[in-house]
Amino acid sequence: MRLVLFGPQGAGKGTQALNISQKYSIPAISTGDIFRWAIKGGTSLGRQVQEYVDEGELVPDALTIKVITERLGAADVQGGFLLDGFPRTMEQAKALDGVLRERGTELDGALVIEVPEEVSLRRLLGRLSCSQCGRNYHVDLPPTVDWTCDTCGGQVVKRVDDVQEEKIRHRLELYHQQTEPLKAYYKERALLRQVEGQGTPEEVFDRVRAAL
Repeated sequence: MRLVLFGPQGAGKGTQALNISQKYSIPAISTGDIFRWAIKGGTSLGRQVQEYVDEGELVPDALTIKVITERLGAADVQGGFLLDGFPRTMEQAKALDGVLRERGTELDGALVIEVPEEVSLRRLLGRLSCSQCGRNYHVDLPPTVDWTCDTCGGQVVKRVDDVQEEKIRHRLELYHQQTEPLKAYYKERALLRQVEGQGTPEEVFDRVRAAL
């Protein structure tokens, strides 16, 4: 199964990506995780990415496409994959189509998780992540022990890209302008699967499974 997953920031894509990965035994590939790793590593790419994150802007298509293209060449994705947060623009979607055609394959579905903007904002303002492995948490759903990660024991902190409400609203506006049009793009190809993202993670995943 070859899928893309998108939706507004705070829709719960990371949680559902993990569920899908475990249920269907395919790797979940998050561009956000790759970018945060690059920033933490202080690489040339990481420094470029940091500039855009600090301003609340999307990472340019050329940089993003390069990362994804290299990742899709790895052995573990040959039996299927889930792209979480990519594509985010029409240019990226068309580039992905081209990469897959070169490999003699195509997408099986495009899943979008929908939530109202006020829900996205509330979730983002309370979002946290592990400073070591990147696992996501929330002030309403903290780690088990003293703000240390349940997975690796790292310190759980406020995510650097979720600190200021003004920047969050800007990112949501960018989603509406640049990513939301992908719904029509994939609907025309009978690939679109829309899922309501409000409710518990378990309730949302039940809808995801039904959609897939």
